[in-house]
Amino acid sequence: MAKFGVEFVPQDAYWKTTYYAMLAEKSGYDYVWITDHFNNRNVYTSLATILNYTDRVKIGPGVTNPYVLHPMGTAQTMASLAEIAPGRVVCGIGSGDKTTLEMANIPHEKPLATIREAVQIIRDITGGKRVNLDGSIYKISGVKLNFKIPQPVPVFVGAQGPKMLSLAAEIGDGVLINASNPKDFETAFASIDEGLAKAGKKRSDIEVVAATAFSIDKDLEKARQAAVPVVAFIVAGSPEPLLQRHGISVEAANKIKDAIVKGDWGNVFGQVKPEMMEAFSIVGTPDVCIEKIDRLLKMGVTLFITGSPIGPKIHKSIELFSKEVLPHFRNQ
Repeated sequence: MAKFGVEFVPQDAYWKTTYYAMLAEKSGYDYVWITDHFNNRNVYTSLATILNYTDRVKIGPGVTNPYVLHPMGTAQTMASLAEIAPGRVVCGIGSGDKTTLEMANIPHEKPLATIREAVQIIRDITGGKRVNLDGSIYKISGVKLNFKIPQPVPVFVGAQGPKMLSLAAEIGDGVLINASNPKDFETAFASIDEGLAKAGKKRSDIEVVAATAFSIDKDLEKARQAAVPVVAFIVAGSPEPLLQRHGISVEAANKIKDAIVKGDWGNVFGQVKPEMMEAFSIVGTPDVCIEKIDRLLKMGVTLFITGSPIGPKIHKSIELFSKEVLPHFRNQ
């Protein structure tokens, strides 16, 4: 049976994000993911608070990166959270946003090697091992936690490009893909299968995660308007091959990017075309969302995440999703 998660950006007061997480658990979601950006509230503080007010749902950063925080620190934090709620904590990690890292003058170097070693460090340390690693990125001598948790924290690797997708499947417990369109998953599965073959694994050994820009409402136009700002930023930051896959010109993307830099929000949102919405989001009424989710699940996605904005009103959209979308998949 397919699993479902929801992603929250901790830009609101901690109590509001916690309330949304409590509502998501009550509504039947399996996972709650909290994004990790330096300009929002701390992801791990948010996760710890959520754990104290929930009983079942699994939680994790969606996703952190090994450049801002050393993976040894990430491992310590994940293990501490897992001690609070055994079996309910997962770690989502990716190579990070290059633009954001540049703002802090943090080099974004050798992402494949960095992720490979970071995942090993997190898995070994949370597994109670004494870690000695003479890697190309990290040098660690005899690091070990002085407390134990029942099992290593599962690691989901965020990936988009073919090499990272392959690596994620090879070393991860899950591959977390920021995409919503079948075209992107057709391409992704070829790389995923390559990575699985390297590790001698099967698709059933990992979760394949679709982390989508998502917006649901009974009013189609309200759902669309809520997602326009998110899609604008996705288009502006997408590499040329991805734009080409969806028939979107670099010129159109650059116009949106330039308007964002200028803060010309009216022009930003006016430049978002229907083909961009179709390429980079799942938006619509419950029936439309069911159809589009079902298509991804049939392709091999095992965990579907409703990401920002979720809908015009987050709490109402969570309730609508739980009442009119989740039952369709739970009853299959």
